[in-house]
Amino acid sequence: MDPTAWLALGIFAVTIVVIITGWIDRALTALLGVAAMVWAGVMTEEQAFTLVDWNVMAILISVWLIAGYFGKSGVPEWLAIQALRLSRGHGGLLVVILSVLSGFVSMVVDNVVVILMFAPVALPLVRHLGLPLTPVILMIGFSANFMGTALLLGDLPPQMLHSVSGAEFVDFIWFQGLPSSFPILVVAFFITLGGMYLYGFRAPATAPAPRPVPTSPNPGHGMIVDARIPDKRFATIVLVMFFLTIVGMAFREVFDVKLGFIALSGAVLLVLILEVVYREGGKPDFEAVLSELDWRAIFFYIGLFALVGGLEKTGLLERMAHAMAPVFAGNLALGASLLYWITVPIVGIVEHDAYILTFLYTVRDLGQQGLDPWPLYWMLVWAGTLGSNLTVAGAPALYVALNICEREEQHKISVGTFLRWSVPFTLVSSVACYVLGMAIWVLPRS
Repeated sequence: MDPTAWLALGIFAVTIVVIITGWIDRALTALLGVAAMVWAGVMTEEQAFTLVDWNVMAILISVWLIAGYFGKSGVPEWLAIQALRLSRGHGGLLVVILSVLSGFVSMVVDNVVVILMFAPVALPLVRHLGLPLTPVILMIGFSANFMGTALLLGDLPPQMLHSVSGAEFVDFIWFQGLPSSFPILVVAFFITLGGMYLYGFRAPATAPAPRPVPTSPNPGHGMIVDARIPDKRFATIVLVMFFLTIVGMAFREVFDVKLGFIALSGAVLLVLILEVVYREGGKPDFEAVLSELDWRAIFFYIGLFALVGGLEKTGLLERMAHAMAPVFAGNLALGASLLYWITVPIVGIVEHDAYILTFLYTVRDLGQQGLDPWPLYWMLVWAGTLGSNLTVAGAPALYVALNICEREEQHKISVGTFLRWSVPFTLVSSVACYVLGMAIWVLPRS
């Protein structure tokens, strides 16, 4: 390798290590890494800007904006109350229902946003039934992180796959005549919830039968919120616009525009309706919703795209693909298995978005050498998502869930307590998804 390539690799490695350790804020670290590559001559400032996939950034910001209104619509609280009623006071069943709600909402809403929506309304329900708080909140976090890759909208990994491979919205449901991410992850998800139910939530609630649901304007104060949606008209507008945006993105090829433009159009139209047409006082201000966007995460993802793009520009990822090609060409099942099971533990301690994006480019280069990249794309994205549930270092969503637990319990949650729930969840989900992925996508092509 030439000196510039070595320099790029060194800057990339140091940046990732600092991101993992959290010594400096990870958004700032990513941007510093990009600046270092520019000053080192790895790429120009114009190239750094063009290496960012602004289409993905538009998807992220737009969906987060719509989700911000969704979180204030009262629908998450209403769903949580229905979960309590459906569980009939059985604590284990309530945990499963809350996990299902969190998982399925996270298919179209960022997983961190899902946790911030469902954890506060789950707290009074958990206290109502006398359940241990930490496992329930962690299950909401694990579930939200799990299902974010089922469709294109929920998390960054599927959006990165769209950026690198061109996968469309419907490709995550059915692709090349085979069930893809949505059906496979849904089956694996229910297998995992069944395993976790048997592992830690099968015993019935020890608390008395649920009392009538009292009204409380603040679900964080230990009471159960009212099941009524405060402003049904506002909630209807948000849900309709959310649905229309998703439908528009599903038919992107018909419109022949970028997904980011469709998402941005939906978000702008929603804001326009709420700010100009619907002027009733119950709706949140646009400025308040905008201020709640995770701008640090957005800057982190911008830096991440530029960093990995700079590394790719040196040809390092292409060389890596050439070195790996004989393994995959000789035995696809062995290569896919190695990729999957090496990824699972690595993303448990390494920020999974950076890892996934790096290897998506590598798999793409493998495809350019004549190999079918799609079994590897799917196995990489699934392993990268499921393995990140192992520790808080792998996924920011779990850090948010852990902070909520510590705030409510008023003490630090030990690593052992966290691993008691994360290890079985990660193992069951990873094995279930591996078996399904190999049976559907890898073995028939080996």
